[in-house]
Amino acid sequence: MTENTKVLAAVLQMNSTEDVAANVASALALVEEAVLWGAELLVLPEKFHYLGGAKGAVAASEPLDGALMTSLSETAARHGIFLLAGSIWEEIEGDHRAYNTSVLLGPDGQQIAVYRKIHMFDVDVGGHSYRESDDCCPGSQVVTAQMNAGLKVGMSVCYDLRFPELYRKMVAAGARIFTVPAAFTMATGRDHWEVLLRARAVENQVFVVAANQVGRNGEGLESYGRSMIVDPWGIVLAQVGDGEGIAVAELDLLNLEQVRANLPALNHQVL
Repeated sequence: MTENTKVLAAVLQMNSTEDVAANVASALALVEEAVLWGAELLVLPEKFHYLGGAKGAVAASEPLDGALMTSLSETAARHGIFLLAGSIWEEIEGDHRAYNTSVLLGPDGQQIAVYRKIHMFDVDVGGHSYRESDDCCPGSQVVTAQMNAGLKVGMSVCYDLRFPELYRKMVAAGARIFTVPAAFTMATGRDHWEVLLRARAVENQVFVVAANQVGRNGEGLESYGRSMIVDPWGIVLAQVGDGEGIAVAELDLLNLEQVRANLPALNHQVL
């Protein structure tokens, strides 16, 4: 990074389908575009390499040392960036399910941290029944990742956003940025996406970097989009519109510290 007090972050919004090769090509193209903007922390959306039917998802799952992560590691190292591989279908040996796994890669291409989505999306919304737990195995570990000496990132995925206790644990562990790769549905996204992102930012006085899927996937289900970056005061610094694209914003960590000093709510917690 250019300096410890400022980070240029980018959210990469995708319309992933069942075509793995096309999805990966799109992701890499968006990374290249964000790098041209000078982004240092790049966040891809949830299940960016495959978003469609469960049967195909199992076939698309890979171990963390597979071809997909190797390609992303090489990309991160080539550009010297922090690249959050939104989430991938991580293969579990001996299990028909996969983990929904987010991986943070460092400027040397090494895996800094691995987070496996804890909260499974088992809901009935928008006229469709979602049962993520049928195909995904939940993780159990709260994960924060050290980007440099003074900066920790708290990692989450999509439906986790509705569980503030997770984020409070991450901020207690020192997180100053939350990453939220997602595939928020159209039905829930239009009413809840921005509200929840801004709430997590305000109550924890952190930056939130949230990359969402957009448009229809291979099953014909629609994601909301509106990927955004939110500051510790709850202000939306940047947002992607309709379709695939990127949004970039500077995260000023001195501003974060000023917010926490002026309104020390984190120090006032008694329960």
